[in-house]
Amino acid sequence: MTIIIGAGASGLLASILIARSGTTVTLLEQNSKVGKKILVSGNGKCNIGNANIIPQRYHSENPLFVEELLQGYGSGVVRKLFDSMGVDIVEGKDGKLFPMSMQASSVVEILLYEAQRVGVTIVCDCAVQSIVQGTDSFSLQTSQGDRVARRVILATGSAAAPRLGGNMSGTEMATALGHRLIPSYPSLVQFCSDEEWVKQASGVKVDADVKLYANSEYISQKRGDILFTNYGISGLAVLDISRDVSLQLAQYAYCELSLDIWPEYSKEKLTNFLLSRIDKESDKPLSIWLLGILNKKLIPVLLEQSKSKVTIESQLNRKEISKLVYTIKNLKLSISDTKGFAGAEVATGGVDTSEVDARTMQSKLVNNLYFAGEILDVDGDRGGFNFHFAWVCAMRVARSVDG
Repeated sequence: MTIIIGAGASGLLASILIARSGTTVTLLEQNSKVGKKILVSGNGKCNIGNANIIPQRYHSENPLFVEELLQGYGSGVVRKLFDSMGVDIVEGKDGKLFPMSMQASSVVEILLYEAQRVGVTIVCDCAVQSIVQGTDSFSLQTSQGDRVARRVILATGSAAAPRLGGNMSGTEMATALGHRLIPSYPSLVQFCSDEEWVKQASGVKVDADVKLYANSEYISQKRGDILFTNYGISGLAVLDISRDVSLQLAQYAYCELSLDIWPEYSKEKLTNFLLSRIDKESDKPLSIWLLGILNKKLIPVLLEQSKSKVTIESQLNRKEISKLVYTIKNLKLSISDTKGFAGAEVATGGVDTSEVDARTMQSKLVNNLYFAGEILDVDGDRGGFNFHFAWVCAMRVARSVDG
């Protein structure tokens, strides 16, 4: 008897692949339905993977684990697997892979059908409270009674997205069985700011280069859209840089973003463009002059941060334009916090992978204990990389289980 705890991406797929070999599999899920995180992924379209899988798109304290795990398991292997189950995959922007249906629900329903077809016993609304290792089996205490298993696979995810069932139950069980944990922080998450101007700019969405500074030291940068909100800032570039922000905040660093909200223009090109717009005979207020090229909500912020001393168009000169250009390409926003695990898509940290065999996913400490998915200290970039990791974990586990 193999018991898999957690019916997310890795747990659901692992149950199918293991049951295909004739092994008796029971899948325990604390939620009322399987695959809740799959259903909301990719804005409901399910970004099922990425065509450009490389170890550098993953983060872990043990990068060699990721390299070994991914060896021989590129995007082609995942596409072939899903194709065998009737999920046709199409490639979108930046190598993102989606089901042709563009519906996450279709992926969940096909996986559920396949699990039931091969005889997986699925028990929902079943929370596992503890695991005790015996001589040749495990005893599990659950909300639906005690169970015994020869083999246990922990695929419980992380604390991210508690509304979808995310919690630390799996890592707590791993700790009880002797495993070490790498601290977890929110990733792919939005930021909070105490600055009042973001509330005034709420709803404004622009393409930007986002640079992160911690205690005035440059850390990293990302390019993409940003969205100002009443609590701070969101958007794809924010999600992409959020891992670095979370780690810096955890060290109590002062975090500040420098936003280039006109990234398609160089400093020189933007300067010349603004100079060419000046009418030396005009008494137009600067707030009106800028209205033709910038979002109205951002203009007061830019004028304040630039410390401009002029009020009308005719007073503009190269020095004042240089101030405006600098501010447009270096708009400052201090970050007080993230939206936490409640707003996060994934989490950093998890079970220390130095204690897990990357070829089999079996614990090096506890025989017949396996791990799969986000419970491990591996998190990927946005764009299907985390799903790819989950699928590969499931395939690795299944290949190592002989029944």
